[in-house]
Amino acid sequence: MFYDVTTHYFETAQTDVLREPGFSKDGKTAESQVVLGLLVSEGGYPLSYSLFNGSQYEGFTMIPMIEDFKQRFTLGDDFVVVADSGLMNKNNVTLLQEAGYKYILGARIKSESAGIKQWILSLGKKDGACNEYKRENGERLIVSYSDKRAKKDAYNRDRGIARLRKDYKSGRITKQQVNKRGYNKFLEISKDIEVVINEDKIAEDCKWDGLKGYITNTDLNPNLVIEQYHGLWTVERAFRISKGTLDMRPMFHFTERRIEAHICICFVAYKVYKELERLIAVNKIGMSVDKVLDAAKTITTIRVKMPENGAFFTKTLFLTEKHQAIKPLFDQPSTKS
Repeated sequence: MFYDVTTHYFETAQTDVLREPGFSKDGKTAESQVVLGLLVSEGGYPLSYSLFNGSQYEGFTMIPMIEDFKQRFTLGDDFVVVADSGLMNKNNVTLLQEAGYKYILGARIKSESAGIKQWILSLGKKDGACNEYKRENGERLIVSYSDKRAKKDAYNRDRGIARLRKDYKSGRITKQQVNKRGYNKFLEISKDIEVVINEDKIAEDCKWDGLKGYITNTDLNPNLVIEQYHGLWTVERAFRISKGTLDMRPMFHFTERRIEAHICICFVAYKVYKELERLIAVNKIGMSVDKVLDAAKTITTIRVKMPENGAFFTKTLFLTEKHQAIKPLFDQPSTKS
């Protein structure tokens, strides 16, 4: 089961029990919001969701939601929880262990102890290599290296440093250059502040290029652990579809009951979206869900009442190539009484 959270903002600063300002994943720092936790299975099929107060720390949302899902559907412990490192803290890991859950989590390898960091940096950087460190509590820290990831890390850092050098080439920063997001808007700068780029920190950061860590208490082989962790993209895709195609946000409801109803409808709509996606694959239709929906909107069904016996004649017209391509989705299997 893959878990992640997102935020949904409202076009207002008004707050109540559910709507509160907090860390916004949409960069909407002035608006109130709610936090949405989503649990999906392999392939991105939605399992459950929960709404939290907009100021709720995302790391405290996962355990209650998993417990609720397990109790409602009387599940055993035969599942693996997969979550990003951003949702992890010592308390969450402890609760997962105490509940007897299996898990695969993103590791913050730069925050490990000095001894483990020294071990990680001593590893040979061979593309696709995986190394394993066993902890006393039964966990395994798996560290992988990828040439592609190393190039991406270096590119992103170089681009960021180039921007810094351009912005602060004078060695000073003005109040116009201060990031106004979050609580920085309350800053008042009376004079320019001297800044300098630390070259030693840049060199230290380069050592970690291409390295990625994973923590698990399963007995899965390292490559399968990494493969399952990468399945988290299905949750991110679910959020993109819900926010974009299904218009989950922004929300214009202002009572708790209506907000919950709106999220529920969008959750069901996403389930229908995934079912349509499955049927498209089963029928080997080489079109996306969005293109199928666009084509379906142009299909006409006529219904004629016969003048002699009053019976109705219904026929759906598939006039174009796109119509013919999606015709299997309209065909109902015949049944025998």
